[in-house]
Amino acid sequence: MHKLLVIVGPTAVGKTDIAIQLALKLNGEIISADSMQIYRGMDIGTAKPTLEEQAGIPHHLIDVVDPGEPFSVADFQALARAKIDEISARGRLPILAGGTGLYVRAVIDPYNFIPAETDWKLREKLRRQAQEVGLASIYQWLSEVDPVAADRIHPNDARRIIRALEVYQTTGKPLSFWEQQVDTDRPLYDLLMIGLNRPRQELYQRINLRVDKMVEAGLLDEARRLLAQGLDEKFIANQAIGYKEFFPYLKGQETLDEAMERLKQNTRRYAKRQLTWFRADPRIQWVQITVGRQTAEIVNDILQIVAAKWQIV
Repeated sequence: MHKLLVIVGPTAVGKTDIAIQLALKLNGEIISADSMQIYRGMDIGTAKPTLEEQAGIPHHLIDVVDPGEPFSVADFQALARAKIDEISARGRLPILAGGTGLYVRAVIDPYNFIPAETDWKLREKLRRQAQEVGLASIYQWLSEVDPVAADRIHPNDARRIIRALEVYQTTGKPLSFWEQQVDTDRPLYDLLMIGLNRPRQELYQRINLRVDKMVEAGLLDEARRLLAQGLDEKFIANQAIGYKEFFPYLKGQETLDEAMERLKQNTRRYAKRQLTWFRADPRIQWVQITVGRQTAEIVNDILQIVAAKWQIV
């Protein structure tokens, strides 16, 4: 089996910097496990590393498709696994790094992509129902039959709400059930998973500061461009934290301060959900980043874990 180092953790914890430093030490290449970094032109809001920040380390699965193009977790799975094979064939270490838990799990586990063909008649029926009774009503239905899926699906994301209900009605089990059907006793890779975390207050301060810096760097221009392309209502980027919060401001419906505060709040909530997801995986070895510790110290701690696992450092 190919060796695979996985770096996960909540947003703003410092995954990108640490993954790059590890790649420099381990002759590695990085595969982004971020469901929004795949989109071109969405750079600041998704915290893509700049060419300078990448430090010469090859980065993969960034800027794969244009906003508005369809891209699924199954697409990501196929591309990421192909990249792991390519990187390994070059004699380098693939490092899967990111915070989208579903994308990570789809790559590393024999992931079950729901044994249900698309039922176009049922899908159309659900669409008509959404138009007749309102999207809020069928979202409430989803919340009752699959609260786990409803928690991560935005109430305005009609496509994903309808798909989740379609899965529930055609299989008799909720979407979240199928997403949990993995066999961790048969790993696909020689796997080492590292989880990064910080004290909550420090993490929240980093989130707030990052939002301020993103706005200074031009995040509003990115959101304005998506809005001008008509992607605010129909594209999944509408659900991407970092963009959807600014659409009301750009439409003159609220102040910039209100938009920024909502973005900070939504990002903090997202970080909490990420931690809940990753903490459920017993394979992850957690590295706590305490206040004042330098990146080099954290990297050395992880290198010791790598050495104990693979004897390659």
